[in-house]
Amino acid sequence: MTKIEIVRSAMVAAMKAKDKERKDSLSMLLSALKNAEIDKRSPLTEEEENAVVKKEIKQTKETYELAPEDREDIRREAAARLAVYQEFAPEDMSEEQIREVIRQVLTDLGIEAPSSRDKGRIMKELMPRVKGKADGRMVNEILASMLEK
Repeated sequence: MTKIEIVRSAMVAAMKAKDKERKDSLSMLLSALKNAEIDKRSPLTEEEENAVVKKEIKQTKETYELAPEDREDIRREAAARLAVYQEFAPEDMSEEQIREVIRQVLTDLGIEAPSSRDKGRIMKELMPRVKGKADGRMVNEILASMLEK
């Protein structure tokens, strides 16, 4: 079952339960997934579906954080949408899993003592391996902690 079908069935369930807030959130997510599929002109892969969900989560977090303090309605709506989107998001890699991927990249590149000069080369090889599975900022911080000064 594709993510679109899963979200659509969850939306139908929300409509039957008369949960308007959840239905609206699922409708927005379904719309984003369908638009991405239309833009691509072919069905989305699982990684592409996950990327769309992550993008929607990121945008909703930004909406929540940038909403003025006195606009509790916007913040409440964004928080509710975020809770729904999280259900469909893929699980992020743990810090130890990221470290393991970094070690694998270092082995593949033949780098035994990585320094800050190697960071660009390492990141170029590393990011495609963790794309959609880990937060880029976290990957960067972990790599920086592993580099020799």
